[in-house]
Amino acid sequence: MPAIEAVDLCRTYSSRTGWLSPRRSHVDAVRGVSLDVGHGELFGLLGPNGAGKTTTIKMLNTLLLPTSGTARVLGYDVARDPVAVRRRIGYIFGGDRGLYDRLSAMDNLRYFAEIYHVDPREQRGRIAELLELVGLSGREKERVEGFSRGMRQRLHIARGLLHRPDVLFLDEPSIGVDPVAARDLRHTIRTLKERGTTVLLTTHYMAEADELCDRIAVIAAGTIQALGTPAELKARVTDRDILEVEVYGAGEEHVTRIRRLSGVEAVQVEERGTAQTVVVQSRRGTDQHSAVLTALGSVRVGRVTHREPSLEDAYVAIVEGATDSARATETHLMPSSRSAAGQGN
Repeated sequence: MPAIEAVDLCRTYSSRTGWLSPRRSHVDAVRGVSLDVGHGELFGLLGPNGAGKTTTIKMLNTLLLPTSGTARVLGYDVARDPVAVRRRIGYIFGGDRGLYDRLSAMDNLRYFAEIYHVDPREQRGRIAELLELVGLSGREKERVEGFSRGMRQRLHIARGLLHRPDVLFLDEPSIGVDPVAARDLRHTIRTLKERGTTVLLTTHYMAEADELCDRIAVIAAGTIQALGTPAELKARVTDRDILEVEVYGAGEEHVTRIRRLSGVEAVQVEERGTAQTVVVQSRRGTDQHSAVLTALGSVRVGRVTHREPSLEDAYVAIVEGATDSARATETHLMPSSRSAAGQGN
């Protein structure tokens, strides 16, 4: 039996607009997600904003009820046995919420230990153990309001582990933290896995997912688009050449021109200060160097490099493929202007 199991999990949000002539609209945030996570596995859930990652996690940890489908955590149904699930899981999310700034780290953990019904006789030792684990020993008497973002995130992890959960949900734990703090967080997460904790991680940082995760699922448009080990996902783009072009002032029209080039499979634009990096994936053997520079026209160009495909390239290819498929479906379902006009008569 897997530690986490989801079968055709769906979540639809309904809203009502208007007063005299109210209209109801429905948004399918998650559309039939199926996955399983083994005991002691560190499983990554990747996807763009709005893809359904957080909604999926909230259904798995009982914060949201599924519209349809089923999910079990350690054998307990998230809809039928939510209390049993909550006793066995921890949930840690990115950001500043969930801690009391005017309390010290120690007092925060004492407070949450009471909420989690940690035996009073075990609290002192448990808190000391967790402060050591997350690297906050010696800082426990300081107020949280003086903590950096990275220190807050490590305290979040300690808080989520107070009741010794068997399954831990980490929802973008390293968001907004500096590189040194992010490295410390990755070390803490690896230590949790080594101790046998099952971890489900969402992140926007591909290098983090590549380094930490045993398996990864990529979700887009509310469905799982790919699932496998980091190596298996990267194998999807081994037949591609990757060209990186540093540019200054490229607009959407330039990116559109590049996307239309023969042999180009995917294009990503990364903002890096005053510069942008245009990452072009093309079929191996179709040299796009000159064609891309021509498409950029008079845009000022800096460094141009070729490199091997990475997990981020595989992720971009999977997400863009899902986006293109969704657009094609919408175009296929959309009535022609003539038909629409006929219906209006």
